[in-house]
Amino acid sequence: MNAIHPMQEIKEKLKQILKVVPPKTEICYIDYPVYNNVGDLLIMKGTEAFFRDNQYKVKARFSCINFKKGMYIPKEWTIVLQGGGNLGDMYLQHQSLREYIIDNYPEHRIVILPQTIYFKSENEFNKTAVIFNRHKDLHVFVRDANNYEMAKKKFHKCFVYLCPDMAHHLWPMKPTGKAEKEELHFLRTDIEINHSYQKDVSSTHDQKDWSTLLTPLDRKITRMFMKLHKMDRAVGNILPVQPFWYKYADYLVSKSVKFFSTYHKVRTSRLHGHILACLLDKENILLDNSYGKNSNYYLTWTYKYPSAKLDGEINMQQQESVAP
Repeated sequence: MNAIHPMQEIKEKLKQILKVVPPKTEICYIDYPVYNNVGDLLIMKGTEAFFRDNQYKVKARFSCINFKKGMYIPKEWTIVLQGGGNLGDMYLQHQSLREYIIDNYPEHRIVILPQTIYFKSENEFNKTAVIFNRHKDLHVFVRDANNYEMAKKKFHKCFVYLCPDMAHHLWPMKPTGKAEKEELHFLRTDIEINHSYQKDVSSTHDQKDWSTLLTPLDRKITRMFMKLHKMDRAVGNILPVQPFWYKYADYLVSKSVKFFSTYHKVRTSRLHGHILACLLDKENILLDNSYGKNSNYYLTWTYKYPSAKLDGEINMQQQESVAP
């Protein structure tokens, strides 16, 4: 009997969501990404594939840009909030929307799809915990074991679960280009940058981030969609912006998949650079971000995948090999 592939094993863990949101449930999906971080678009694509495969009835979709405060959401709908790495005080637009939803829809079942929690301020964390713990039917899925223990303590009146990232539902993913180049260095250049890694990277390798992988035209079109979402909110959510954005997001993801496919190996400090490489069954080395998100995720889930290594593990193995 063939052993299950480690990536399939991780994908199977997503099924625990079905205990909270059974198949064919009517849902309102909130906070889909409208920006050019392809990692978050991979989460969105995995989430939508999960919805389709489990026959969810998605009655409405809103981003944080076109969601209109005070809108009516039928109580029989489950509110499902996008997963990712923005639960905390670093990405306030998304956190503010999340807290508003939880505070203003107390009679709904609310589900936060797998997130990483990070607060720079303990005081802000405590304020969020007060809002979360007031809700009687809030279900919080978190992406790593450390977050799980933290969430159980802080969100002690909520339902808390450990679950991998929604992008894993895209497994298996076929490469769309021939691997002809040796190694890609895909490194964060944003608020979560780990400066110690940037100094050590060799200039002989190709270096990219989502912002430099996409063209100025790509970024211009994304900004246009952001403006259209603002217009949609202003006119009462009657514009068909979401389907057109989804089609463009498909293009951005496909472009990224094709680019990654052309390399034999990926070295990355982007969590979804790592996850995308794993989905493509490609050798990769994961470097940490600024606060340990990547290493915690790897040690919870992707350590099972033999072609992926954590940078610290490699250093340790090298030290052991030269030890007397």
